[in-house]
Amino acid sequence: MWKRIVLILLLVFSFSLNNSSVAAAAGLKSFVDTTDGYQFLYPNGWVQVKVANGPDVVFHDFIEFTENVSVVISPVPQGKTLVQLGTPTEVGYKLGKVALAPQGSGREAELVNAQKREGNGKIYYLLEYVVKLPNNQERHNLASVATSRGKLFTFNASIPERRWPKVKQIMEESVSSFFVY
Repeated sequence: MWKRIVLILLLVFSFSLNNSSVAAAAGLKSFVDTTDGYQFLYPNGWVQVKVANGPDVVFHDFIEFTENVSVVISPVPQGKTLVQLGTPTEVGYKLGKVALAPQGSGREAELVNAQKREGNGKIYYLLEYVVKLPNNQERHNLASVATSRGKLFTFNASIPERRWPKVKQIMEESVSSFFVY
């Protein structure tokens, strides 16, 4: 009888450890905006901040403030789909020039990767940039772009290049988790 009880307790304890370690290893929390119709995962320990006249939502690292993720919602001309706006590379170049390195900013954005993926019946462009700032520092930016209900949704993760190797995997998971509906 005692052996059975001990065995059951060990199994329960083992399962609870496995489930909590999986959640901790993932290191991501969920954010859902049912009003605007999007969701994504962001790193544990990050906090939401309000930005006036800026992105719809912004989260940044509690310790490393310059690490952040954000969502920008823009109108789409005449209700065009993402594919009608261009290929991943074409959209990536436009986004780089308009959002990451606008003329006169002193910044340079180099598009280093552009891919297309499909999920939940939508097409997403995954874009990767290296952005050079006027102070000779570099940032790594990942973006997921999609259209829905006549709007262009851009989810962006921005990380200092010196931190990129440490957070690359979790940022890629965060950007890949972005969905619109």
